[in-house]
Amino acid sequence: MAVITLSDDTFEQEVLKNETPVLVDFWAVWCAPCQMISPIVDSLAEEYSDKIKVGKLNVDENSQMAQNYGVMSIPTLMIFKNGTPQKTLIGAQPKEAIKTVIEEVLEK
Repeated sequence: MAVITLSDDTFEQEVLKNETPVLVDFWAVWCAPCQMISPIVDSLAEEYSDKIKVGKLNVDENSQMAQNYGVMSIPTLMIFKNGTPQKTLIGAQPKEAIKTVIEEVLEK
């Protein structure tokens, strides 16, 4: 499944009301660590396409949701399940660390 582009307007429908767990990547164009993990997030979207949804939210263009969830540093990866944030990773993370967190949320 392709990564979806999220916005403040689509966040509720795509993330909070989604029955499938959603990995949200809070990022910005100017953020070098965000650019570093972007290919990792894209590959996880493919790898877990049957289990989770993956979306990216540009915090410069959509600051409301970043504020609502206390995102102070980017990249921030947040996994939502049943409309609630379950796990948060801050900063550039290796693929295996992100996979571990995804697996923890899927097992709940």
